[in-house]
Amino acid sequence: MRSKTKVMLLAFFDSEGIIHHEYAPDGQTINKEFYLEVLRRLRESVRRKRPEKWRDGDWILHHDNAPAHTSHLVQQFLAKHGTAQLQQPPYSPDLAPCDFFLFPRLKKVLKGHRFEATEDIKRNSTKTLLDIPKEEFAKCFQQWQKRWAKCVAAEGNYVEDN
Repeated sequence: MRSKTKVMLLAFFDSEGIIHHEYAPDGQTINKEFYLEVLRRLRESVRRKRPEKWRDGDWILHHDNAPAHTSHLVQQFLAKHGTAQLQQPPYSPDLAPCDFFLFPRLKKVLKGHRFEATEDIKRNSTKTLLDIPKEEFAKCFQQWQKRWAKCVAAEGNYVEDN
């Protein structure tokens, strides 16, 4: 039986590990206003956890093409703060590290477990998230580069990743 409880995790990571994660409040729609507040907290996390990247402006944000991410409000905020972005090609979920690496990894560990409360889901998800070794994040980014190379070689056409 599938759980009726839904928990939305927003996670940002680089080749060294998790930089910022949070859970959307119950019933919260990920709209442009909410996402803008998440980005404010992300920027603070980058400043604290990756000071060298913050100082040098040496970080790039990659998010998918969700309307909240591409909204004028969010794009203005990112431009104002000089945040470089790597655009997600349309119809290419296989190029998003959350889709091919992070979420499948979390689901694999958590699948089949029953949790009594939302807080139990969050606690177990967070533990699983933070237990991923740094080396696995580095491998994810190597795999991501290979996926992008395939996309470029195929001139943007969809390529099955085997």
